[in-house]
Amino acid sequence: METLTFRRGFEILLEIITALIVAAMTALIVMGTVYRYMGSALSWYDEIASVGLVWMTYFGSALAALKGAHIGFPGVINALPVRWRVAATIFSELCVFAFFGLLAYAGWQVLVILEGMTLVSLPSVSVQVTQAIIPLGAILFMIAEALRLPEVMRDARGEGFVDHEIKEALGDVSNTPLEQDDASVPASRHRQPGHSGEA
Repeated sequence: METLTFRRGFEILLEIITALIVAAMTALIVMGTVYRYMGSALSWYDEIASVGLVWMTYFGSALAALKGAHIGFPGVINALPVRWRVAATIFSELCVFAFFGLLAYAGWQVLVILEGMTLVSLPSVSVQVTQAIIPLGAILFMIAEALRLPEVMRDARGEGFVDHEIKEALGDVSNTPLEQDDASVPASRHRQPGHSGEA
């Protein structure tokens, strides 16, 4: 229960941060367009927009990892016998953690190298701050993947994986109504029609 609560809180946090970045990027693009149309282009617009896009990508990818929304090949894995399906899943997860662990380490080394450097258009902003998303994003991705790992292994040992888009469209394989669906809640705990006085 505590894990589910933490996962839900982590998901909400990522959603809020991602939404705020998208809103800020939208406002920035509109403002930059208006200023350029008026003949007073902002000197820092392009640089800040690029940084914002990178931050949005890292936070969004962590959120997608938590929801299992990254591109995969469930049909190929599901075609394997359970034994090999579990082995392939474990190998896949090890590759993910190894890659993002390496990315976090390399990102930290980059921050050390960038010490003292500032943005060209905004000398008051340190490049370390803008590039901190590299190790931070890698750590967030690993946390998201770790929180989803029990669900992944359960699917690997069970009937196989269901594509994320199908889950979103159908509301979950347990026929739970969309408004009550939560991928973090086991199907056995979903409210079933006919229970608790329902017709």
